[in-house]
Amino acid sequence: MKKWLTKNKFYFLGGAIGGLAGFLYWRLIGCSSGSCAITSSPINSTIYFAAMGALFVNIIKKENKPKQQQHDN
Repeated sequence: MKKWLTKNKFYFLGGAIGGLAGFLYWRLIGCSSGSCAITSSPINSTIYFAAMGALFVNIIKKENKPKQQQHDN
């Protein structure tokens, strides 16, 4: 479990930063009419931005994959 948490720490960090950004977006900007699907509720906004933060980390994170050796025949 500890190895899995260590391996995925950047996804959790991206999700936490995104969730905080989503909450702040709801609190500071939000949707005054209440008709916005994402920004009308703090829960929706936080979850949506947390998912976007984790996905953004997935895009920019470089994977350390072992290089395959080419064999010339």
